[in-house]
Amino acid sequence: MPHDSPRPQPSDATPMMRIAIGGISHETNTYADGSFGLTKLEDFTIDRDEEIAERFRGTRTFIGGLLRGAEDLGAVVVPTLFANTQPSGTIARDAYDAMKTELLERLATAMPFDAVALEMHGAGVVEGIDDLEGDLAAAVRELVGPSVPIVSPLDLHGNVTDRMAEVIDLMLGVHYYPHTDMYERGQEAIAALPALLSGALRPVTHVEHLPMLTPTACTDFEPAKTTNELCWDLEGRPGVIDVTFFHGFPYADTPDVGTHIVVTTNGDAGLAEALAKTVASSVWERRESFRPEDDTPELAVRRAMAAESRPVVINETSDNSGGGAPGDSTHLLRAMLDAKVTEACFGFIYDPEVAKAAHAAGVGATIDVRLGGKHDDLHGEPLALTAYVKGLTDGRFTYSTPMFAGVRTNLGPMARLQVSGIDIIVGSARSQTFDVEPFLLNGIDVTRYKIVALKSSQHFRAGFNDLASEIVTCDAPGLTTQRVEVFERARAAGPLWPKDPSATYVA
Repeated sequence: MPHDSPRPQPSDATPMMRIAIGGISHETNTYADGSFGLTKLEDFTIDRDEEIAERFRGTRTFIGGLLRGAEDLGAVVVPTLFANTQPSGTIARDAYDAMKTELLERLATAMPFDAVALEMHGAGVVEGIDDLEGDLAAAVRELVGPSVPIVSPLDLHGNVTDRMAEVIDLMLGVHYYPHTDMYERGQEAIAALPALLSGALRPVTHVEHLPMLTPTACTDFEPAKTTNELCWDLEGRPGVIDVTFFHGFPYADTPDVGTHIVVTTNGDAGLAEALAKTVASSVWERRESFRPEDDTPELAVRRAMAAESRPVVINETSDNSGGGAPGDSTHLLRAMLDAKVTEACFGFIYDPEVAKAAHAAGVGATIDVRLGGKHDDLHGEPLALTAYVKGLTDGRFTYSTPMFAGVRTNLGPMARLQVSGIDIIVGSARSQTFDVEPFLLNGIDVTRYKIVALKSSQHFRAGFNDLASEIVTCDAPGLTTQRVEVFERARAAGPLWPKDPSATYVA
């Protein structure tokens, strides 16, 4: 299993180390441009200075881990600017330029410091810039010079580039999907700083690129589980700092899209390359096992209805806002209504218009609505429904999922509508469902239901594995379908499996 983060104590060797923390994080689904348009500056949540610590301290997030790591070292944290938003379409150039400029200005004002920790995703795309992370880190490197270490925890869905490896001293991708180790990877990045500054650690990173599009693969199961175990085995060798299997983000049409193995050693470039090729060869040889066979919505509903135990969770992987989908697909909900299911809940569908109408009508009202299907034709037509308004909330709650427990969120005005035998939660902000909190907020105890439907690919498992008697994944047309071969690859650097069966890889 992955090694635990060391927690060195403050000492004379690291007196009052100053660590700047900031970043821009976005998972860019370039195929979402047609549904949402460009991602604009106002779409981002931007925290500055102490707002960063106030928002993330004590949370199981990357920045929560960075802050705890700095605390363990007795270091002084210099928060600058951190911007993030839900996965969506390509970032508008003026939005990125504004955030980048402000981050660099805040770093320049805060200098000098001993190190920089950047939270970035790994799959950011800007108008005219295919590699947000490489561009941003290069700009930070130019500002701080070659002697100031830059460390960055990354999402395993990053499309990692050689440029990133050149300008970032230490990149640590999460090992798990669901990403329950973000906090630990943030801690680990900070814990490495004393050795980086003393010269005891001289990281050399090799990125091995596989011409392979990896659908969302939970690391609790095969085949990703075996790949992680191989990575951890290789990490145990002398001189090896980190071995990470980056699944990549297949929902982007860029030259860098693919699967990536990133190996960092202490000064041994040959060893880093050899180990990366070892893991890459293993993944490539087993590539067919990474292609899931998921149910249609109709079949998933039949399976859930036939199950003897409860609750059965149906996850609609193809409409995962956490991958850039709109969150308003009607494919699964339509199948549930057509099957006349009872003792079922659906949490949740994104439709601020319907939520607003429910709030205007009030609890106890019966309203006629056209629910969902408002972004494009791919995710289904709106559902014409007569619904009873059972409950209304403000959409504010705190996550309990092991992924990032303690994070406060606001999904805007929410409504609990009842249609036939289904309780349907409607939200006013896009998000996948991570845990039971949106249900509880709206008065629903999922353990009392036969079927619990939600929109997510894998992250929901961290919050529902212990509750669900069975999990059934359904796939339908959508911007995060597991059938990654259906997307056009106009800008790919070469053939990509499984889009192109002729794709080859030789270590």
